[in-house]
Amino acid sequence: MIGSSLLFCLHQFCETMVPVAIGIIVSRAVETGDVTAMLLSLVGLAALFVVLSFAYRIGARIIVVAIEREAHLLRVEVARTVLDPRGIDTELSAGELLTVGTSDAEKTSWILDVVARSASATTALVVTAVALLVVDVPLGLAVVIGTPLLLLVLQWCAPVLTRAATASQTEIARVSGLATDLVGGVRPLRGIGGEGAAARRYAEASRRALDATLRLARGNSAYLGLSATVGSLLAAGVAGGAGYLALTGRLTLGELVTVVGLAQFLVEPLSSLSRLPGVTAVVRGSADRVATVLGAPPLVEGAVPDPDAGDAGDAAATDARPSVRAPRLDLHAVAHGSLRGIDLDVAPGETVGVVAYRPADAESLVSVLSGQVPLDPSAGRVGVGGTDVRELPLTEVRRTVLVEPHAADLFAGTVRTNIVTRAADEARLDAAVTASAVTDLIDLHEAGLDHPVTDRGASLSGGQRQRVALARALAADPPLLVLHDPTTAVDSVTEHAIADGIRTLRAGPDRATVVVSTSPALLAVTDRVVVIDDGRVVARGTHRSLSTTDPTYRERVLR
Repeated sequence: MIGSSLLFCLHQFCETMVPVAIGIIVSRAVETGDVTAMLLSLVGLAALFVVLSFAYRIGARIIVVAIEREAHLLRVEVARTVLDPRGIDTELSAGELLTVGTSDAEKTSWILDVVARSASATTALVVTAVALLVVDVPLGLAVVIGTPLLLLVLQWCAPVLTRAATASQTEIARVSGLATDLVGGVRPLRGIGGEGAAARRYAEASRRALDATLRLARGNSAYLGLSATVGSLLAAGVAGGAGYLALTGRLTLGELVTVVGLAQFLVEPLSSLSRLPGVTAVVRGSADRVATVLGAPPLVEGAVPDPDAGDAGDAAATDARPSVRAPRLDLHAVAHGSLRGIDLDVAPGETVGVVAYRPADAESLVSVLSGQVPLDPSAGRVGVGGTDVRELPLTEVRRTVLVEPHAADLFAGTVRTNIVTRAADEARLDAAVTASAVTDLIDLHEAGLDHPVTDRGASLSGGQRQRVALARALAADPPLLVLHDPTTAVDSVTEHAIADGIRTLRAGPDRATVVVSTSPALLAVTDRVVVIDDGRVVARGTHRSLSTTDPTYRERVLR
């Protein structure tokens, strides 16, 4: 930025000196008829144009590279913040975060160009004022006094434009986020006949974004019109004053040419300065949104070791933290969302079923186990391996506990790349594919595991997406696995096969499994079942005993 600013200032200095040089040529070569002076003047003028041309070209190249690099660094920083394992505490939707990480990051980097052009325009105005003061003091004072007055008027308008730009960008980000959500949920919308309501909602959001954009456009147009008018009047006043002084004999022909040339040139830096507040308003609006994301506190407190850190002290500090020794899970008096102080323990080698009569209770429990929500000490204790998760490194918790949500995401690629992201043990992969009944899917296609999958798994049915997501969780083979309704979209025969596969694959003292579901097939293969209603644990026992002795359980589960 500094290098390009200096080159732009040099360019503007040379641009300002062009009318001065022409005036000198007229006075010393044209009026006198001196051929030698004319030749030397032409050589000097050519050198001046060479310097100003290359100064601009090199300065522009430097600033464009700087802008692109800064935009890239901002995108990476926003992405790192959004993908922080601790999560971020923000009300922005996924679509809005995407807009911040792309469009807003790019616009924020424009501040480099704003600074460089502000410096160059200021240089042009200062050199012009000095040149006019040398020619005639009143003409120079007109620029010295008139320019700050013009800038004050423009500065007064800048906050209005900033607010309009921020409102416009916020509405655009909001409608982009809504569009992302609607595209992702188009199948369920069609299933419930909600396309019309969704379309109306999108149309309203789009209308608000359009209105905000039009307000910004009208404000910018009025602002540019005002600034151009005032700047042109100032330049015309200087030129008119020079003409009057030439008629009265106070200015020579060369000085008149210089003043008129400077007056014409004066329009360019004034126009540049008049446009910069509008651009700055857009930059400020985007910068505020980027700062909102980068400054958002983490949802879950806990140190995340830097994978790039190689400091021995950091390594020693990490090693000194507690680690998970056994796949044991225990919740004590946990209160979050709809939960009202539940107790739950899972011992190594156990498969525990959790039946939540209310979906909100299941969602709250899964949120707590996923580690994506902050848990105040007064809201209970979550222990992993006998240690409070608040005392464990977050990466250690992530390696130990894997929560496969009900609505899992798939990505563009193949069935294989959606199950494993690194080189995996083929035997383990085959076992996970078999246990999750993905074999039915790969047997349908010649490519097998390399069958292509489109973004969000749109090329697969709901049951196929669910089974691939389950296979991914099983292939990861975490010490503690939490499954939330993993078989709601498959038929009963396949569900029984999956239940047996989970039971077999997750057997052993080095693993523990929690299945949050009301599926009789899954609950039948668990060691015991914990029933939650109205945020509290209301029953415990095996699936068989509860089915026999608990009428409510029998009604809700066996139905």
